[in-house]
Amino acid sequence: MQNISLQLDTSEIHNSLNTTVNSLIEQITPELPHASFVTDLAFIMIIGAIVTLAFFKIRQPLIIGYLFAGMLIGPLSPFWSWVLPEGGPSSDVLGGVGILSNISALNLFAEIGVILLLFVIGIEFPYAKIKSIGRVAVGVGTLGLFSTLGVVFYAATALGLGFLDALFISAALSISSTAIIVKILEEMGRIRNESSILVLGILIVEDIIAVILISSLQSIALVGTISIESVIIIALVAAGLIVGTFTLGTRVIPPLIDKVAAAEHREILLLSVLGVCFGYALLANIVGLSVAIGAFLAGVLVAESKSAEVAKLLSSPIKDMFVAIFFISVGALMDVSELENYIFIAIALIAVATGMKFGGNLIGNIIFRQRRGKAIRSAFTLGAPRGEFSIVIVKVGVDIGAVSAFLFPLIGIISIITAFISPFLVKAGDKIITKVEEKKDV
Repeated sequence: MQNISLQLDTSEIHNSLNTTVNSLIEQITPELPHASFVTDLAFIMIIGAIVTLAFFKIRQPLIIGYLFAGMLIGPLSPFWSWVLPEGGPSSDVLGGVGILSNISALNLFAEIGVILLLFVIGIEFPYAKIKSIGRVAVGVGTLGLFSTLGVVFYAATALGLGFLDALFISAALSISSTAIIVKILEEMGRIRNESSILVLGILIVEDIIAVILISSLQSIALVGTISIESVIIIALVAAGLIVGTFTLGTRVIPPLIDKVAAAEHREILLLSVLGVCFGYALLANIVGLSVAIGAFLAGVLVAESKSAEVAKLLSSPIKDMFVAIFFISVGALMDVSELENYIFIAIALIAVATGMKFGGNLIGNIIFRQRRGKAIRSAFTLGAPRGEFSIVIVKVGVDIGAVSAFLFPLIGIISIITAFISPFLVKAGDKIITKVEEKKDV
C-alpha cells in the first residue's frame, strides 16, 4: 500500500510540475506559440549565455559550454523528457520533448554559422600563406584521412558492424571537424600560428575529399560500385574553383572591395564583404562542393584587399552569434539518453580513430620534413574532433536506407565526446612539445 501511495504521489508531483512549466512558458510568451523560432532563439541566447559564462569561470573552452547548453535545452535531453512528458509543447519533434522546437530553422542558422566562421578565418590567410603549405597539406591530409578510414573500417567490422555500416562510420570518423578545430584554435589565440596554417590547409583538403566520399558512398550503397566519373568530376571542379580563385578572383574581388571601402561607409563595406562570402558559398554549393570551402576561399580573396582588417572587425560579431547558435544546435540534436546503449562501441571507435588520425598525420608531417614541434602540434590538433561532415555522411546513409538507424545517435555521441576532449589533447600536445624540446637542449 505504501508503494502504491508513493507512486501516486510521484505521479501527482510529476503532472503538477508539467502543468506549471507549460503554464510558465505560455505566460512568458503569450503572443508567441512555443513552436516559433523566436521563442527558441530567445532560450538559446539566454541559457547559452548563462552556461558559457559558467564554463568561462571554470576556465573551460566555450565550445564545450555551447554543446552542454544545447544538450540541456534540446528536444532529446533526458532532463526535459522527464519534466515535459509526451504531449508537451515539442513532443512532435524528432520523437522527443524539450524547450527547443524548430530544429529545421536551427539547422539553417547553424549552416550560416559555419559559413561565417570559415569566412572570417579565411581573412587570416592571404594567398601567400595558402600557397606555402599547399603541397604539404594535400599530402598529409590525404595520408591521415585514408589511413584512418582503412583501420577504422577493419575495427568496426571486428566490433560486429555490417559492411555498409562499417564503411559509412569509418568514412565519417576519418574527417576532422573544421568548425570545432577552428573555434578551439581561435579561443586559444593560436589561429595565426604556423602549425595552425598547416592544420587549416589539411582541413580544407579533407573537406574536398569528404564531398568526394559522400558521392562515392551513395554510389556504392545504391548501385554497388564506385562511380569513377563522379569522383573525377568533383576533383576537377574543386581544382577549377581553387585555381580560378587564386588567378582570376584575386585580380577582380580585392580591387572592388577597396573601391567600396574608399567610400568610408561601414555598412556598405559590411554588406559587400558578406555578399562576397555568401556568393562564393552559393557558387561552391551550385558546383557540388561544401559551402565551407566557398566561404573560406571568399575570406582568402578579402584578405588580399587593403581593407581586410576592417572587414574582419565588422563581420566578426555576426560570426560569433551564428557560431554560438551552430554549436548549441549541434548539442541540442544529440540524443544523450542513448549513451548507455552505444558507449562501449563509441569509446572503442574513438580510440582507434583518434590514434590513427594522430599517427597518420604525424607520419605525413615526417615524410614531408616538417619541424618536430609543428608536426606534433598539428597531429594532436587533428586527432580527435569529429563534427559537421561526420554527421552529414552518416545522415546520408540513414536517409537512403543504406545503413542502420542507430549510427546517427552513435556518431552524435562520438562528436560530443571528441569535441569535449579536443582542447585537452591540444594542451597535452603543448606539454609533450615542451618536454621534447627540453630533452633536445640537454
